[in-house]
Amino acid sequence: MGGVLLRILIVIIALEHLYFMWLEMFAWTTRGKKVFRQFPEHLFEPTQKLAANQGLYNGFLAAGLIWSLLIEHPYWKLYVGLFFTLCISLAGIFGAITASRKIFYVQGLPALLAVGLIIYQLIG
Repeated sequence: MGGVLLRILIVIIALEHLYFMWLEMFAWTTRGKKVFRQFPEHLFEPTQKLAANQGLYNGFLAAGLIWSLLIEHPYWKLYVGLFFTLCISLAGIFGAITASRKIFYVQGLPALLAVGLIIYQLIG
């Protein structure tokens, strides 16, 4: 059961980060204005390249999670998943401290749940 739940959670987190990538790289000045309403509208154009760079990193995180699902060796699958979910957890915690608490709930909490499931599988 834990394995299926973990795979579902990793897919959800990966899809979330693919969405972040799309939003920050390709829709920053359009959809981004609707999502980040607290950000002053006049700053979207000048920060477009910065957002695209951030989006690329979110794409790498999604790619790492997808890669973890494709690995056949059971321990390496968990180790790679653990690395990427820990990275996302830390980013979510940092974002909550520095930008908005909402980031923790959207990004950090799901990743921390995945970390817990992975550790459970590694020691259980």
